[in-house]
Amino acid sequence: MKAKFVKFASALALAATGCTPVAEEMKSASATEAQTAEANADLAALFELYDKAQLDLSPEGKAYRGIRDADYGSWSDTSYEHERRGHELLQSTYAAVREQYGEAELSRADELSVRLFEAMAKREAALWPFHNYGYIFDQMNGAQSGYPAFLINIHRVDSAEDAANYVKRIAGLGPAIDDLTRQSRERAEAGVMPPRWVYAYVVSDIENLLAADTQNAVLEDFREKISGADLGAQTAPLEVAATNAWLESAKPAYQRLLAEMKRQQAIAPTDDGIWRFPEGAAYYKALLANYTTTDLTADEIHAIGLREVERIHNEMRAIMKQVSFNGTLQEFFEYTRTDKRFYYDTREAYLADVSEKLAAMEAKLPEYFLTLPTDPLTVKPVEAFREKSAGKAFYQRPAPDGSRPGTYYVNLYRLEDMSKNELEALAYHEGLPGHHLQLSIQTQLGDVPPFRRFGGVTAYSEGWGLYSEELGKDMGFYTDPYSDFGRLGMELWRACRLVVDTGIHHKKWSREQAIAYLMTNTPNPEGDVRKAIERYIVFPGQATAYMIGKLKIMELRERAKVELGGEFDIREFHEAVLTSGPVPLDILEENIDAWIQGQKS
Repeated sequence: MKAKFVKFASALALAATGCTPVAEEMKSASATEAQTAEANADLAALFELYDKAQLDLSPEGKAYRGIRDADYGSWSDTSYEHERRGHELLQSTYAAVREQYGEAELSRADELSVRLFEAMAKREAALWPFHNYGYIFDQMNGAQSGYPAFLINIHRVDSAEDAANYVKRIAGLGPAIDDLTRQSRERAEAGVMPPRWVYAYVVSDIENLLAADTQNAVLEDFREKISGADLGAQTAPLEVAATNAWLESAKPAYQRLLAEMKRQQAIAPTDDGIWRFPEGAAYYKALLANYTTTDLTADEIHAIGLREVERIHNEMRAIMKQVSFNGTLQEFFEYTRTDKRFYYDTREAYLADVSEKLAAMEAKLPEYFLTLPTDPLTVKPVEAFREKSAGKAFYQRPAPDGSRPGTYYVNLYRLEDMSKNELEALAYHEGLPGHHLQLSIQTQLGDVPPFRRFGGVTAYSEGWGLYSEELGKDMGFYTDPYSDFGRLGMELWRACRLVVDTGIHHKKWSREQAIAYLMTNTPNPEGDVRKAIERYIVFPGQATAYMIGKLKIMELRERAKVELGGEFDIREFHEAVLTSGPVPLDILEENIDAWIQGQKS
C-alpha cells in the first residue's frame, strides 16, 4: 500500500503545477487491524497532501491560515487555467479516495471523512459547468474592494520582510485587476453580467479608493502597520515603495477597471434573476443543491418559505398583544421601523451594547455547551471604504495558530438601518453562540483532515447561526419583548429569503417586486430591505441555506428530546452537532440518529 500511496502523492503534487494527475489503482485494506491502521494513516496523509497542493494554489488561503512563506507577497493566479487546476485537483483526489478507500476497512471517523470529501467533490462537480457564470465584480464579492479588505484585515506586518511583501501585493494589484477586468469584459460579451444597478456600487468603491489617492485605505493601513512594527530606519523607504507601487501599478489598473465598469453600466441588462442566462434554470438548481445540500426544488423551497412566514407572523401577533399595540401587523411593522426609540444615535452606543450582550452570553455558555471556543472574539465596524456596499453583518474566522481573533463585523454606515430590536439576535448569530463558537471549535478540531477543519457547508454553518438566535431565547435572553420581536424579525427575514430568492431567480420576479414583498411582510427599514434584495440577486441560492439548515437542526433536537425524554442533555446534543465540523444535512441527521441510539444503549 505504501508504494502505491507514494505514486499517488507524486501525481497529486503534479496537479498543483497544472499537469494532469493520474490516480493509481490501489488495493482495498484487509480486515486485519494492522492493515486498517495503515489505511487510516495513508488516508490522513493523502488528505494532508491534498491540503498542501490546494494551499499551493492559493497564497491568500495560506495567509488566512496564518502561513507566511515565499507566497506571502503574492496573489492567486486569476486565470481560467488556474481555476481548472483547482477543479482537477479536487476531482482527481476524489477519484483516488474512491478507488483506494471505497471498500477499505476504516475507522468510523475516517469513513465520515471519505463521505464528506465525496459530497464536497460532487457538489463542486455539479457547479463546474457553470464556472464562468459568476460575476467578477459586484457589491458583495468584487475584487475592487476584496483585495483592499484582504490587505487590511489579513496581511500582518511584524517585520521588514512582511512589510516588503505587503508592497509586493500592492504592486501585484495591477496585473491581478487587469486580468479580472479582461474576464469581466469577456463574460459581459457572452451575456453574463450583473444587472445595471449593481455597477453604481462597484463604481463607488473604485472611486472611493481613487479619490483618496495616496491617502486611501490601503496606504493608510500600510503606514499604520509599519509604524506599529517599529522598523526604524527602514520605515521611510518602505513607505515610499508602497506609495510608488500604488501609483505605478494599482492606481492605473483601478482607473482602467473604472472605465470598463462604466462602459458595461451603459449596456447592462435590467432583468435581475439568473434565469436570463443560458441554462439559467439548471444553474440555479445546482446552486440550490449546493447551498442547501438537499434535493429540494425551487418551488418546494418557495412553499416552505410561505409556510414559515405565516407561522412567524402569528408569533409576532402574540408580542403585539404583550406590548398592548392596537393595530394590524403591518402597522406594527411600520411603528418599529420608523420610531426613533428603536435606533441608536451613535455607533459607539451600538457597539457598547453589542459588547454587553456578548459578555453576558459568554458567561452562560457552559450551561449549554461542553466544548467552548478557545479563540478571542472582537467586534469591529465595517471599514469606511466598503461600508456603503458591504452587507449588514458578517464574521471572519480566527487563524488556527491564534495569530488572528474571530471578528464580528457590523455595518454601521446607516444607523437607521440597524434596529436596536435586532441587535441581540444579530450578535448571537455572528458571535456567540453562533459563528464564532462553531468556527472556533471547528478550527481547533486537530484530529480531522484539513478540508474538514477549514472547509464549510453553508446549510450547516448558517443553519447553526440561525439556530443560535433561537437558542438565545432558550438560554434566558431577549427579556425585552421588543428584542424578542427583533429575534422573530430576524427569523422572518430568513423565511422570506426562501420566498424572494426563488421568486427572483426561478419565478422571474423583479428587484422592485421582491423589495415590495419584504416591505409588506417584514419590519425591516427600506434601506435594509433594498440592500438585502440586492445581495440575493448577485448571490443566488446562498440565502436559502439559513432557514433550511435551521429547520433541520430544530427537527433533530426535537427528535432527540422525544426519544431520550428525561435523559436528553442539550450540552451533549450540541456536542454531537458541533464536533464533527460542517456536514451536509443528510449526514448531520445520520450523526444525530447514531448519537441518540448511543445514548439509549
